[in-house]
Amino acid sequence: MSLSPAVAHRRRPLAAAALLSAGLLVTGCADTSAPAPAPAAGAARDGGSHAGKSAPQPFAARAERAVPDGIPGLGPRTRKLIPESARQAVVVTGEGHDANRAGVVLYTRGAEAGWQPAGASWPAHNALHGWSDNHQVGDLRSPEGVFGLTDAGGRKADPGTRLPYDRGSAFVAPGTGFDGEPLAGAFDYVVAINYNRRPGTSPLDWTRPLGAGRGGGVWFHVDHGGPTHGCVSLPEQRMKELLRWLDPAKNPVVVMGDPSWLGR
Repeated sequence: MSLSPAVAHRRRPLAAAALLSAGLLVTGCADTSAPAPAPAAGAARDGGSHAGKSAPQPFAARAERAVPDGIPGLGPRTRKLIPESARQAVVVTGEGHDANRAGVVLYTRGAEAGWQPAGASWPAHNALHGWSDNHQVGDLRSPEGVFGLTDAGGRKADPGTRLPYDRGSAFVAPGTGFDGEPLAGAFDYVVAINYNRRPGTSPLDWTRPLGAGRGGGVWFHVDHGGPTHGCVSLPEQRMKELLRWLDPAKNPVVVMGDPSWLGR
């Protein structure tokens, strides 16, 4: 898959001490029980876009142009959760409800062909205990659902994403993971998953619309060789490809969960 870089949007770096809680530094994933202070003023930027509405068509014309879903493993309920405006989908399929390994496939949706894969499956890690459709702080499960992807950031320079990108030294995860692996570099590149967060802000923004008890800080980030606290992790090269591929004009979403949940 060839992924061409685009002009990046950058946010001003945020102070590490003001934005990361002790829990974030210890866990290696940004899902913690205590909220951190809000980001500095000016950190939020609008990372989304809204496609113009087309003129209404007669029902018969709409029916003739109907296209198949094209994403294997998704049941009718899950398909309905994907917004009509979405033209990019990152599908994360766990190996099982309690498994911490998954596969990630990128899909694009065209007017005629419907959803088509943009490449092969990538290996990934998810949370230590698997998945939950009612994620809570400390359950060590990744949230199941369909969520927007509007904001990115990391310790390293923007690799060429079209998403707003917040670079700063606050993206650091010292210590070790569940398998004793070092967490250094896990937050070199991140994409915020819009679960219990405010879209259009830095991934470090600690606003929790559902309340602190429902967790948050769920990201795509660089894989450190073991399960996460709630995030989805990919090899560093794949993270850079994902960042370059995501296009806010196509309203990208992530569809994530175990096979049983996805197939409903």
